[in-house]
Amino acid sequence: MPAPQVDLFIPCFVDQLFPQTALNMVKVLESVGCQVHYNANQTCCGQPAYNAGYKEQSCEVARKFLDDFPTQQERYIVSPSASCIGMVRNTYADLFEGTADSGRYHGVQRRAFELTEFLVDVLGVTAIPRAQLTGKYTYHDSCSALRECGIREAPRQLLDAIAGLERLEMAETETCCGFGGTFAVKFEAISVAMAEQKVEHALATGADYLISTDTSCLMHLDAYIRREKKPLKTLHVADVLASGW
Repeated sequence: MPAPQVDLFIPCFVDQLFPQTALNMVKVLESVGCQVHYNANQTCCGQPAYNAGYKEQSCEVARKFLDDFPTQQERYIVSPSASCIGMVRNTYADLFEGTADSGRYHGVQRRAFELTEFLVDVLGVTAIPRAQLTGKYTYHDSCSALRECGIREAPRQLLDAIAGLERLEMAETETCCGFGGTFAVKFEAISVAMAEQKVEHALATGADYLISTDTSCLMHLDAYIRREKKPLKTLHVADVLASGW
């Protein structure tokens, strides 16, 4: 059977602040037999501009995304961010439906996946046998993963299969962490209060780690954890799957 062909899409947050997460995703994908490709000319999916109300400008950035991942390649597009994948799958319809780029958008849309759903739902991989991490974890369902992409079980299934790792579900795991992109800037007090609630729910489980699919959520929560000196470590699921080997 030929190796699955994967184009990496590395979001802005990961590229600029958490590059190790991108490298760990490559490590995991290659370990399950994927041939990984990376277009160094790729930039943003356009989500920040769109969420801030700049539809025309976001459309320009999104059109470049279509150029960076041409339909004729017919390779899977995999990203360590459900937020960006949600933008491509759902919001691009608002930008491109009924335009000359509609066909290109649909071609990209059906090939775009978040890492854990790609592993579980596309490849049928439910465990990374070499992964090891000792401790207890609780999982945060990011809004984009859960509501835009329908991702809930895939990351838990992969994490539960890791030797030494035990899951403890927190209260209101499906409640927003308060980041929400520009929401955290425009409504700082509300955003911080939501982060506090999420962290307190996580701490109440007795977990050592707070894990999620999105670095944006984790960055927001980690800032609160560090400021308040809470005994909790945030980890991206790709970093966990690549741990111990």
